[in-house]
Amino acid sequence: MYPDSLFEIFGQGVHAYGICMAVGIIACFGFLMFTMWYKKFNEEATDKILLIGLFGTGFGIFAAILFQSFYNWLEDTSKPFTLGGMTFIGGLIGGVASFLGVYFLYIYVIAPRTKIKFLQNNMNATLTDALPFIPIGIAIAHAFGRLGCFFGGCCFGYPAEWGLPCANASVKIDGVMTNLRGVNVVPTQLFEMAFLFILAGVMALLYFRYKFNYNFGVYAIAYGIWRFVLEYFRCDDRGVLIPGVPLYPSQIWSIVMVLLGVGYFFLQYYVLAKHMKHPELKPENSENEQTPPDTNAENKEPTV
Repeated sequence: MYPDSLFEIFGQGVHAYGICMAVGIIACFGFLMFTMWYKKFNEEATDKILLIGLFGTGFGIFAAILFQSFYNWLEDTSKPFTLGGMTFIGGLIGGVASFLGVYFLYIYVIAPRTKIKFLQNNMNATLTDALPFIPIGIAIAHAFGRLGCFFGGCCFGYPAEWGLPCANASVKIDGVMTNLRGVNVVPTQLFEMAFLFILAGVMALLYFRYKFNYNFGVYAIAYGIWRFVLEYFRCDDRGVLIPGVPLYPSQIWSIVMVLLGVGYFFLQYYVLAKHMKHPELKPENSENEQTPPDTNAENKEPTV
């Protein structure tokens, strides 16, 4: 663990945590770009999904900070509300919600009414075609993020002789502030990193080899269960979400993730599958491979 800055740029310290986050985001979008090229998404579909994805990522980071700050404030409401820390599940909720919000705003409100060519919907694939592989990219980014947590000295487990030295100065254990700097702790961050890389590999195998379209459900259920169990091995204080309920905030959201994951299987089977365009199964239109604008788009039902 190394929470101190590695070097400085224009007087600002650069930390291993930030580098890992940046590498994770780049790896995620690199994977998405490759997959959309492999699945023959046209340039417009690729650009718009990635652009909205960048917005969702930015808002997700803000939501991650906002969620953790809210948990910190709930722990002691006498103190003023301040922004600080991050929680992944909060970022996932904020990122997914903002992505869907902007995407549907574009599909149902902007595209059918605009005369600007770039904003018209000439995509040969829709979000439903991308949903099966988006969680693979999320898992990759999250895995690098957990490596960053290891370097940053957060999200660690309870003291253990076989563990790795902790970089955190103090943490609340059973209501008592305890100094753990230099104490060996369970490296839960590395366990989660390994789990996420394995999960990403499994989902990639299911998608590319077996044309499995339910990966969002697999991701939500698998990570929800993993995170629920892992919370019992972490000792960094995360506050209380519902007073009187003997569950950590992330465990409550993990239950929600599992339920949503189960629901996603039904949603994909009965609804989303009907809207998939499967551009990889269609013959090449031309050298350009660009679908001409539909002048009657405003009279047609937009697709998801």
